[in-house]
Amino acid sequence: MTSIAIIGAGRGLGAAVARQFGREGFGVALISRTRDHVDALAADLGAEGLNARGFAADVRDPAALTAALADAASALGPVEVLQYSPLPHRDFMKPVLETTAADLQGPFEFSVQGPVTAVRQVLPWMLAEGRGTILFVNGGTAVQPHSERAGTSVAFAAESAYAQMLHETLTDRRVHVAQLIIPGAITAGDPRKDPGVLAGTLWTMHRERTGFRHFAEPMDA
Repeated sequence: MTSIAIIGAGRGLGAAVARQFGREGFGVALISRTRDHVDALAADLGAEGLNARGFAADVRDPAALTAALADAASALGPVEVLQYSPLPHRDFMKPVLETTAADLQGPFEFSVQGPVTAVRQVLPWMLAEGRGTILFVNGGTAVQPHSERAGTSVAFAAESAYAQMLHETLTDRRVHVAQLIIPGAITAGDPRKDPGVLAGTLWTMHRERTGFRHFAEPMDA
């Protein structure tokens, strides 16, 4: 068995993706800062017959994130799919004229250091096996910067550049890297941005392995 590691797993999109991939036979590693939250979610998924485990790590702590992914692979099988989708902190979203250089450290650690750490942990197995998928999930500021959300605009742009370089570099080595842009809020019942719909989109991205950037809904120019 192989697994999907969902970094930033919560009761919304993370839970929906866990159910989508778990039903397809993947072990599910739920990773977030709060162990109690992911353990409770794992218990709920287990009651539904899915093989899920919770692991605690702050994405801004490279050692903790590396250890969580290593423990996930030991417990659930090698990570064949990595999803990087933690929700950014509210204090990353200051207006640009109020944003200092120090204010960008947190967003950079969150959106660049975190994914680089995660990718470097799971990629050796993917390259050795010639298969695997890395999914980045970002908000609209990843492609359209917003002056009232400077930290995430800058950091998501950097994360997007890293993800696209991975896509271009790894395609010929049979590791697929893709990004899903979700403009605005994830909304239950929305025909495009309901968690279950988005989980289906991410499953399709994994299975069809076409292109780099995908949009949950069109964005205004």
